[in-house]
Amino acid sequence: MASSTPQRSSLATSSRIHLGPSKVTVDEHLPTEAYNAEKRKLSQKRKTLTLCQSSICGYLSPWPTYASGQTILHNRKPCSDNYWKKIGGWKQSILGTTKPRFLEQLENYLRKELLLLDLSADSSQELRLQVTKLRKSLAEEYLRYLTERDARKILIADLNELRYQREDMSLAQSPGVWGEDPVKLALALKMTRQDLARTQMELNTMKANFGDVVPRRDFEMQEKTNKDLQEQLESLRDDYEEVRKEHEILLQLHMTTLKERDQFYTELQEIQGTSTPRPDWIKCEDVVAGGPERWHMLAAGKNSDQLVDVLLEEIGEGLLREKDFFQGLGYGESILPSFLRFDGVVQNKKPTKKDVINLLKDAWKERLTEEQKDKFSDFFFKFLESRFGSDAMAWAYTIFENIKLFRSNELMRQFYDILMEKKSESVYIKQKETVTQLLKELTNVDNQNEGVLTMEQLSTVLKSTFPLKKEDKIQELMEAGGWHTNSSNADLLNYRSLFVEDEEGQTMPFVHKLWDQYMSEKDEYLQEIKQALGLELREEVTLPKLRETLMIIDPSLDKQTLNSYLNQAFQVPVIEAPEESEDNQENVVAQVRTVLERLQIIDVRRKGPREQEPAS
Repeated sequence: MASSTPQRSSLATSSRIHLGPSKVTVDEHLPTEAYNAEKRKLSQKRKTLTLCQSSICGYLSPWPTYASGQTILHNRKPCSDNYWKKIGGWKQSILGTTKPRFLEQLENYLRKELLLLDLSADSSQELRLQVTKLRKSLAEEYLRYLTERDARKILIADLNELRYQREDMSLAQSPGVWGEDPVKLALALKMTRQDLARTQMELNTMKANFGDVVPRRDFEMQEKTNKDLQEQLESLRDDYEEVRKEHEILLQLHMTTLKERDQFYTELQEIQGTSTPRPDWIKCEDVVAGGPERWHMLAAGKNSDQLVDVLLEEIGEGLLREKDFFQGLGYGESILPSFLRFDGVVQNKKPTKKDVINLLKDAWKERLTEEQKDKFSDFFFKFLESRFGSDAMAWAYTIFENIKLFRSNELMRQFYDILMEKKSESVYIKQKETVTQLLKELTNVDNQNEGVLTMEQLSTVLKSTFPLKKEDKIQELMEAGGWHTNSSNADLLNYRSLFVEDEEGQTMPFVHKLWDQYMSEKDEYLQEIKQALGLELREEVTLPKLRETLMIIDPSLDKQTLNSYLNQAFQVPVIEAPEESEDNQENVVAQVRTVLERLQIIDVRRKGPREQEPAS
């Protein structure tokens, strides 16, 4: 910057303009007329110069005095035509800028020269040339000035940058690094600033590109939450649909129930208007033999239907005693049991009810001791022949009429069902074996042979003897044995009294409850078979289909028991040989109703727990 001053001085020196021929001189020694003429001419030139200064050269005098020294006029040519159009506005915008000294000298020189110019018509061409040269020279000088000013500004900016860098390095240095190379520190600072700029640019790019992007962890959490909510929504929809269907079913059931209620109410009104009063069973006390005490014994624990049976038995017993002979039924194949096939008249032996029961008990004892090869009806007639000889037929008719009459007696009812082939003797034999086995188990637990056990011991023996019974069934047996909800498990029970029979062969409530549970479980088992077959009662089922169904609902069935069920269901012997053809078995069919009725006759019971059902 120090070298710029001499350059500027040389520039100012070289910018002096010598107008030469345009210089005007006035000779003061001319005559008066000539002198006046020259004086008028000079006055005219001054007027013309004044006009030139105001209209043409006036732009040289005002200088922008308000603009700063850093102002750069790009592409402004002071002597161009476009410049003259903008001269008025330019004057107003640069009034604050300081005018350079050499430019002031040049303007002063030009003013002096212009005052001496001859502005007459003959010198106008010369004036134009001078003005043109003046414009060109002024434009060149102006450009040199602008170039010098820009170079100065650049140098000033470089100096300021170096000063700032030195200050930054001095502030960044710690007391231990004052000896570092300033150039190295400056380079490090420059690289750091570049890294900062690049990082800032990358940050801005990341913000622009990923401003709306969420972190993957948040996205996965939201996705998981959304999935869980979606599953809950699907589950709730399924639950809602199921509840809605159940609600519709309940509405239908409700409407059906309302209709049935109205129908039953109507029927009740009709029955109440036409029915007779409920019978007063106390009136039977004076009619039944034995008086009120015997009637109360007969009516204990019986409903109206059972009381009707008791009353019919009492009436029938009286009528039966009045008969002296029985008419033979003939020799028809439909007559059951077969030993009643007789044509003629036989005598009524008129035994007591107790005599008949004792005779039946003796028959059962003998039946259980033999091999049971014959049919039960044939065995019983042989038993009568061995006991009564030639009166066997008379005793056969007498016994049959008595067991047919006394249906309320358990022993007589069972004997009658076997003779009429409504039940197989295996049912009752198995039941007697079950009762005997249970009594044996209870006796084994009674180590002291005192005949008493605690209720807890009774429950344990029942669960071990009947592992397939559910808890509620065990509870029913406990209650039948005398246990109640307010009883303690430590209470003692005379277990032998549970298996005692009265004079008429009636068992105690405990054994009777065992029989009822067996019949109930048997009905449930047969109902499972029907449901597993998936057929109507009137439809036919094949032997392989029934075998498959039995193995499905009761996988624990052994082969012998399974074949016995199939033999009874289809009334044909089941060949166990593996070479039996499937086609032959497919030809063995029977109605579902017939199959169930045949299975109801024999001893049918579940051999093992259901699938996925543990034994109780």
